Amino acid sequence: MSTRSSRLAARGMVAPSVVLLLIWMVIPLSMTLYYSFRLYRLLSPDRTGWVGFNNYLWFFNAPEFWQALFNTLALVGGVLLVTVTLGVLIALLIDQPVKGQSFLRILVIAPFFVMPPVAASIWENLFMHPQNGLFAALARGFGMQPILFLEQYPMWSIIGIVSWEWLPFATLILLTALQSLSSEQLEAAEMDGAGAFARFRYIILPHLTRAITVVILIQTIFLLGIFGEIFTTTQGGPGSASTTLPYMIFKQAIAAKDIGRAAAGGIIAVILANIVAYFLMRGLGRNLDA
Repeated sequence: MSTRSSRLAARGMVAPSVVLLLIWMVIPLSMTLYYSFRLYRLLSPDRTGWVGFNNYLWFFNAPEFWQALFNTLALVGGVLLVTVTLGVLIALLIDQPVKGQSFLRILVIAPFFVMPPVAASIWENLFMHPQNGLFAALARGFGMQPILFLEQYPMWSIIGIVSWEWLPFATLILLTALQSLSSEQLEAAEMDGAGAFARFRYIILPHLTRAITVVILIQTIFLLGIFGEIFTTTQGGPGSASTTLPYMIFKQAIAAKDIGRAAAGGIIAVILANIVAYFLMRGLGRNLDA
């Protein structure tokens, strides 16, 4: 049983790391919050001052803000739907005892180690290019006109690219959870006459619930900040069709050189991320406690 002195000693040893973490988080957030209320443009450094909520009002009144917000949520939801659904199916497939199983698993998780701009460039030039891409060659082979994916379906294209990148992560987590399922339980269900779909619905899927929850929570955190794929392929276009909130903030910080507005956008993004995380934890958190 720990004594008061041992508890104080433990807290004393942990304190430096906690203080360092707070400094690491609080200082950048405080500076961002400070500049979000100020006029601070790099192209006109002589014009400064306190502008209150004007930077925030500019974002809310900007024509592309609500489109960017919708695109951000659509990107997160679309990628989660694809990666969780296909992740479960692929995990079930590669969990079967087949020849070359180890190599197959390495091949499945390989895309996760490709840098986002590189992955986007591969898809843009090797697959989606309207003249030299694989999809264009297949379309011409069937006597059809090639589809201009990044021009006609920009958000769907971005969702497809990001899903390809994150599918290995979901598959790996789900495969690990699947391998912890007792084979005796499945064999008993099969002997009782349960078909493949019934075993999946009543045994495998409930067993994967916690793993699916982990995948959704972790991926959502990272997907809210997706930027490299959009910058490499569509640059937020055509128009603002594929502009997300992170890319809109980038345009204010780098293209417009308006640090005040970019800081306000950053605070809005932080608030949005916390709202999404709150509802996710309320809706899915109970699965982690089960």
